[in-house]
Amino acid sequence: MSFTRIAAATVVALASFVVATGHAAQGAPNTPNTPNEPNEPNELRWGPAPAVFPPGAQMAVLAGDPSKAEPFTVRLRFPDGYRIMPHTHPTDEHVTVISGTFRVGMGEHFRSEGMLTLPRGGFVTAPAGHAHYAAARGATVVQVHAVGPFALTYVNPADLPVAARGGGR
Repeated sequence: MSFTRIAAATVVALASFVVATGHAAQGAPNTPNTPNEPNEPNELRWGPAPAVFPPGAQMAVLAGDPSKAEPFTVRLRFPDGYRIMPHTHPTDEHVTVISGTFRVGMGEHFRSEGMLTLPRGGFVTAPAGHAHYAAARGATVVQVHAVGPFALTYVNPADLPVAARGGGR
């Protein structure tokens, strides 16, 4: 699969996720909270993360629409040991650790040694176009804010999860 097709599949997967959750506005998982709604962790509407993420991640949209060219904020919840292989984004990605420990590395190859270890409250920015990767130590929640449309392009096309390639999750 070509780089362009992977990037397109990523955008389509996220757009489908946002559209699907937008139609389920009666309190279903992943509908964005409005400014008047509480954003306490136990009040967020969690659901499966878009298929471009490996299975096991959950996502809650706090503000904005990640499929549109506008600012957005989401939270991602990862189980212990969860990994996101090297990838890039077309815009800067700003990540704050809400709970757990989030490990981040820069480069086109996943290397556990030398990763930056961010505890609760830690913050990192992954610049647009720069390959990076991540792993969760313990159950971990991160908050990501960026400008959409969100796209995640794996450095190695084989790292794209099967569900994002049109297979089942």
